[in-house]
Amino acid sequence: MILRGTVVADDGVIDDGVVVTDDDRISWVGPAPEYRGQAPLPEPDSSILLPGLIDLHCHGGAGAGFPNTDADGARRAADHHRRHGTTGLLGSLVSAGEQDLLRQAEILAGLVERGELLGIHLEGPFISGARCGAQDPASVIPGDPGLFERICDAARGTVRSMTLAPETAHFGELLDAMHRRGVLPSLGHTDTDAATTAARIADAAGRPLTATHLFNAMPPLHHRAPGPVAAFLAAAGRGDIVVELIADGVHLAPETVSMVFDTVGPEQIVLVSDAMAAAGVSDGNYQLGPLDVRVSQGVARLATADGSAGAIAGGTARLLDVVRTAVVDSGIGLADAVTSATRTPARLLGLESERGSLAPGRRADIVVTDHHLRPRGVFVGGIPAGPKGLAWKS
Repeated sequence: MILRGTVVADDGVIDDGVVVTDDDRISWVGPAPEYRGQAPLPEPDSSILLPGLIDLHCHGGAGAGFPNTDADGARRAADHHRRHGTTGLLGSLVSAGEQDLLRQAEILAGLVERGELLGIHLEGPFISGARCGAQDPASVIPGDPGLFERICDAARGTVRSMTLAPETAHFGELLDAMHRRGVLPSLGHTDTDAATTAARIADAAGRPLTATHLFNAMPPLHHRAPGPVAAFLAAAGRGDIVVELIADGVHLAPETVSMVFDTVGPEQIVLVSDAMAAAGVSDGNYQLGPLDVRVSQGVARLATADGSAGAIAGGTARLLDVVRTAVVDSGIGLADAVTSATRTPARLLGLESERGSLAPGRRADIVVTDHHLRPRGVFVGGIPAGPKGLAWKS
């Protein structure tokens, strides 16, 4: 297969570039004038060619939420995101009772084993009740290494990431258990201060570490009470942590997104969708774990008895939508935004030799968009995947 268009490659954007695949691998990438293959080149095209996107934080889509649904619903959600450019996905759970967590971990493990998900992300339950956001405060508990081990066992080794508050009980034991299990720690949903956060980052001792949706579900940055935000930004600037940003135009102001990119750079940022069941479908009533969510004009909030605005309850955008918003609204360079949605998350998961780049030898996970970054076609291992309703034309 030979694709031609604007290519977002590791070393920059190639205005008229070519990507050649051989079965499930990329075999050549470069400027069209340098192509020396025997097969004829396609005509110049306005398409943009991106590596397959990788979302480390996603609760569902297409009407199904990973914390609630069965295997068929989870498969539908994963397929929806894949068809819209996310060729690698962690299925995110939320704080819930032990039996619910064990059941959902076992369900999602099957999708991981079949290659439909890259792994499971546990967002809780070892988080701050004061900053639980759209999670059930009754399900938030102190850190429990035994429960963590039981969830990992139920997931058959497919847990890849876990969000926990820096101030939770048994933090050091949990960190050691995550290291043994190959689980990426992510600090967030916290009500602690800058000093405690910095100490916990130091406890990681150079191991990979992320901050769950920076700014959201944590105290705001204040010049006399800098809180965890300051500690996360400082650590990201040093290269000690990677910060998640939900750059969907709802969770963060455009200027906030551009400030973080200017401050720490795309290699220390991972763009995420935090999508929930309503991603890709209409407004209405949904669930996120045990809580009711109402989506209006594309914004998901916890349902309240008096109809007032509840806490933001995840996103309704796909990761490609987030990339587009970062570029268009925040002015982030295309190559930088793509890096934070591809190469950076691939590195965090230890998959940088396999995914995250349009480079020879990598899997042929390729997203083709128009010049507005809207999907025209998606290839997973060289096989067309959608998006749904759109036929790929080579």
